[in-house]
Order: sequence, then structure tokens, then C-alpha cells
Amino acid sequence: MALIGYARVSTDEQDTAAQFDALRAAGCSEILEDKASGGSRDRPSLARALDRVGQGDTLLVVRIDRLARSLSHLLEIVETLRAKGAYFRSINDPIDTSSAQGMLMTQMLGAFAEFERALIRERTRAGLKAAVARGAKPGNPKMRARDPAAIEDIRYSLKERHLNALLDGRHRWLPTVHRLGRVDKRD
Repeated sequence: MALIGYARVSTDEQDTAAQFDALRAAGCSEILEDKASGGSRDRPSLARALDRVGQGDTLLVVRIDRLARSLSHLLEIVETLRAKGAYFRSINDPIDTSSAQGMLMTQMLGAFAEFERALIRERTRAGLKAAVARGAKPGNPKMRARDPAAIEDIRYSLKERHLNALLDGRHRWLPTVHRLGRVDKRD
């Protein structure tokens, strides 16, 4: 019965060190990390963590928002673990799906996390609307001015993001490439 840790931050500028320390202190034998938005369901290390968790194991996170930002995604992960006979636990939230009370808290906290995210979106939209009403122009000033250097930076960033997405998603497409390579060698 292993404890497998999962850590996540949203950007490369953020650091998972504090999460790693807490997960190690809790006894995790393995810790996987992603640098991706919590709203994204395509996180390679989360997929690996879910693959590695087996019967009686527990997937452990520091806080519930490190795992999922929507109730539906959280429940999908919990159900995946339950189907494998595994559990989910959060260090800083009263969540431990090995009990009925833990499952109830998982659902309640997931709903509150989703509600909080919706409130943040509403406040952001209201703030932007108020700023525009005061005459502010949202967005990047250099992009509005069509600065060639800014445009090239955006192009480069998009190409890098696309390449990284391809590399991170290789667990989905690489087996097909290998299989096709074996088919070609037989001809």
C-alpha cells in the first residue's frame, strides 16, 4: 500500500518545493509533478500517477486545488481511483476517500472550489468592464501597437507551447508510431 504524491503549479515561475516537502513528510514513496493549469485535464504526470496507483494505494496531494478545479474532474479522478481499489487524500483538506465521510467532504469541497473559481471569473470580468468604462484599454499595449518584436515573441511562445504539448502527450501517440514502424518492417 503505497502513498503516491502529486504536485502541481500553474506556471514555470512557480515552485513545487513546498508541496514536495509536505508530500515527503507524509510518507510518499513517489511524487509526480505537473506545471499546468488546474483547469487542464491533459496533465501527463497526473495520468502517470493515476496509472501507477494500484489496489490499496493512495494518491496524495497537499490541497484539493492542486488536483482539480472542477467538481466533475475531481469526481472523475476519485471514481478512477475507486475502480482500481485505490484512495485519494488531501493533506490540508479533510478529505480521505477511504471513508464515507471523506467521500462526502470530497464532493462538498469540490463544489466549493468550483464555486470559488466561478466567483473569481465574475470578479475579473467586472474589473475589466469597470476598467474599460474608465477608459483603460485591456490587453498588451505592444500587441495593440502591432510591435514586430512582441508579435515574434508570441509566435515563438505558441510554437514552444505546441512542441511541449506534443512531447507531453507522447504517451498517447508514441505507441501508434512504434506499432506502425513494426508493420513497415514486416513488408
